[in-house]
Amino acid sequence: MTGPATTRPAPGGAEERLFSRTYAAATIGFAAVMFLTGFAALAVVPMLPVAARELDGVPLYPLVAGCFVAASLFGGVLGGDWADRAGAGRPLAAGVVLAVVTLIVSATSTSIWQLAVGRFLDGVAAGMIAVAINTAIAHAYPDRLRARALALMSTCWIIPSLAGPPLAGLVAEWWSWRAVFFGLAALTVIPSLAVGILLRSRSWQAPPEKPESGPSAERASRPTLMVAAAVSVGAALGQYAVSGWDVRHLLCGVAGLALLVVFVPRLLPPGTWRAARGLPAAVLLRGLTSGAYFTLEAFVPLLLTTARRVPPVQTGLAFTGAAIAWAGSSWLQGRLHGRVSRHRLVTAGALVMGAAVAVAAAGTLPGLPALTAAGAMVLAAVGMGMAAPSLTLLSLTHSPPGRQGYAGSAMQTSQNLGQTAVMGMTAALFNLLLGFGSADLPAYAAAFGLLLVPIVLAAALAVRARGV
Repeated sequence: MTGPATTRPAPGGAEERLFSRTYAAATIGFAAVMFLTGFAALAVVPMLPVAARELDGVPLYPLVAGCFVAASLFGGVLGGDWADRAGAGRPLAAGVVLAVVTLIVSATSTSIWQLAVGRFLDGVAAGMIAVAINTAIAHAYPDRLRARALALMSTCWIIPSLAGPPLAGLVAEWWSWRAVFFGLAALTVIPSLAVGILLRSRSWQAPPEKPESGPSAERASRPTLMVAAAVSVGAALGQYAVSGWDVRHLLCGVAGLALLVVFVPRLLPPGTWRAARGLPAAVLLRGLTSGAYFTLEAFVPLLLTTARRVPPVQTGLAFTGAAIAWAGSSWLQGRLHGRVSRHRLVTAGALVMGAAVAVAAAGTLPGLPALTAAGAMVLAAVGMGMAAPSLTLLSLTHSPPGRQGYAGSAMQTSQNLGQTAVMGMTAALFNLLLGFGSADLPAYAAAFGLLLVPIVLAAALAVRARGV
């Protein structure tokens, strides 16, 4: 991969760092965006059940919760295509501004459907921001600083993970859930201004070099927004379908599956499903690891709260521990740049996640302490902290010149599809077992066992994403 970041000399021959004069503005701007984006994301989620109950829309809560992930598919493709055509700055600025607007839409909701629209638009914004940040890092920093920059982006989620949910709970208790959305909208204005300043002052905002031409470039042509929208709708229908077993949910599931089967291959690099070496394998691995991790993160709190009767405060501490573990592991992989092959870090991360699944399954045994499963969240976060940044770097390594945005959108698409698919299959198995009269704890154990499938596949296929 070539670009301005790989050829920029250090002034006076000194080694440049993330906060040296050359990169300080970009580093501070990216960190501000990620910090407040993470704060908004982590603070809003606990408020959604409260909002759904007040808006008399509890039956549609699965749609409200799932449409964010579905919409981020569209946002990732939109942001990646825009970044390839005009540079990363404009989609980054647009994504942050849209995030402010969507928080206001959600805050003023008069029905559950308006709240769903707000969450959908917020997903579009989040997808644009994530892809634009990764593309901007590829253009703004030399290779030796990219791993540390990505680790810093993960670290920016530590304080939001510690303070976001409890602060949001206090505001909702003392005032209302609407105040949480309004307050976050006001806070998010700050990175909007920071991005605007960067947009005027940084050279990496210019359109990147012209992509390579030829048959390979034609096969990797940018997917149309219509295709991305169809995939987003299909993913949303799938999220809604797994919330019930009546005819309406079945029809939604069939329609969603049909849309995904037809349109998903157009969003991913050729050879993704067979883990072709290089970028296709990295994209597939992102879906497998993300799907397993975020499904575990959803089912462990459900187990702790409903079956093991763990107090909510202790469950919240598990989230805090997981966030710290992810950031610490991500920081460590950044320090290992050049010492350990990236694909080996992916393998190691997947194996750690496999151990986390075993711990979660052990947490369903009545003879063990109830908090046993909470340790699975922390252990799984260690694995993802190693695997996720490594896969991002591998995708950038395998990206043709001027196509980092396409690679970023493919990774974002795979991540969201992985979450939708693995979560859907796990929820279907869980609900099926409960429907046949199985006790809660065995159903949870079976759900955790299913997560070993994507994890084992990720560990086995990591070598196919090996960098050059």
